[in-house]
Amino acid sequence: MANLDGELWKYNLARITLVDVTDDYQTLLDPMPSEMYPILKEVCIPKYKLIKRLLDETLVSGYCYDWHEQPEREGDEHWYVGVVSEKML
Repeated sequence: MANLDGELWKYNLARITLVDVTDDYQTLLDPMPSEMYPILKEVCIPKYKLIKRLLDETLVSGYCYDWHEQPEREGDEHWYVGVVSEKML
């Protein structure tokens, strides 16, 4: 019988950290590094058609997609997604 080795979910899911970038629009300042923004939520979603999912799905209610930052290293699946409050728009 075949035996699977390892954690296969790591190959199918991407970890997404949703950060609130609303202050950038209120203050009209240059963007900060992704790690400096307040974290709203962390989710794991399938990698299949990931960019389309980020654009189409509401990952945090009351917020709209603004930008995303792909992982710098190959094999690292931690993405940052900047969202803006709907009230600001």
